[in-house]
Amino acid sequence: MNAPAVSIVLPAKNEGRSLAALLPRLKRVAATLGRSAEIIVVDDGSDDDTRALCAAEGVRCVSHPYPSGNGAAVKTGARAARGEILAFLDADGQHEPELIAQLLAKLDEGYDMVVGARSAGADHAGMHRFAANAFYNWFASMMVGRPVADLTSGMRVVRADKFRRFMYLLPNGFSYPTTITMSFFRSGYPVAYVPIPVHARTGRSHIRLVRDGLRFLIIIFKIGTLYSPLKLFVPLSAAFFATGLGYYAYTYLNYHRFTNMSAVLFITSILVFVLGLLSEQITMLNFKDTDR
Repeated sequence: MNAPAVSIVLPAKNEGRSLAALLPRLKRVAATLGRSAEIIVVDDGSDDDTRALCAAEGVRCVSHPYPSGNGAAVKTGARAARGEILAFLDADGQHEPELIAQLLAKLDEGYDMVVGARSAGADHAGMHRFAANAFYNWFASMMVGRPVADLTSGMRVVRADKFRRFMYLLPNGFSYPTTITMSFFRSGYPVAYVPIPVHARTGRSHIRLVRDGLRFLIIIFKIGTLYSPLKLFVPLSAAFFATGLGYYAYTYLNYHRFTNMSAVLFITSILVFVLGLLSEQITMLNFKDTDR
C-alpha cells in the first residue's frame, strides 16, 4: 500500500460531540486535496464515544490507555503518520478543515511550516486570553528575531521530517505549538502564516489560563535559551550593569564612596554575560552536525 502524501492528525480528548460533525467534513476534504491523504485521530484516554465514532466513519484511531496530554497525543500522531506532510488541527470544532488546502498551497511555495493565524477578533475565550496570546506573540518574536503572528495556534501543516527532528523537545502537555514554532524559527526553517477564522469550541476547554500561561512562558524561555542564549543573557547582564552604575552614581554623589552593593551588581553583570557566552558555545556545538 502506497504511503499517503498528507497525514491529517487530530489530538482528541473527550471530543466525541465535535468529531461527529467534523469527521465527515474531514473525509470530504481529504478526498478533494488533489493528493493522497489519511486521517488519524489520537484518542488521549477519552471516556466518551470517540473510538466508536472513528470506527463508524472508517477513520484510523490511535488510543492512549490514559490521558497523557495534548503534546503527547500530537507526538503519537506524528509517529503513526505515514505522510510526508503533517496537517494538525484541533478536534474541538474551532478550525475549518476546508482551510487545509489553503495551508498546503502556501507550503508548496517553499516553506517548511505554515500556521493558521487567528485574527484579533477570532479568539472566543475572552479578552484575557487575547491579551495573553498577544504578549506571548510579542515575547516570542523578540526571542527568535522574527514576527510570530500566532504562537499557540493548533492548526498548521508541516514537513514531517523537519517536525520529527524536534519531537524530543515537545512537552506532553501544553503547548506543543509554542515549542515547534520557536524551534523552526531558531533553526532557520522558513515559516509562513495564513489568516484563518476560528469558531467557538464545542465543549469545555482543557487550558487553564494561569497554570498553562506560566508553562508557555517557561517554554519560551527554554527554547529561546536553547537556540540563542545571548538573547536572554545579554539584556539580563545589561540590566545588572545599569543598576550597578546607577547605584554607584547615587552613592558617589551623596556619600563619595564605592559600595559593596555596586561591586556585587557589576560582578553579577560580568558573570551573567560570561554564562551567556558559554551557553552560546554549547549551543553551537550541539548543532554543528545539522543542516542549518
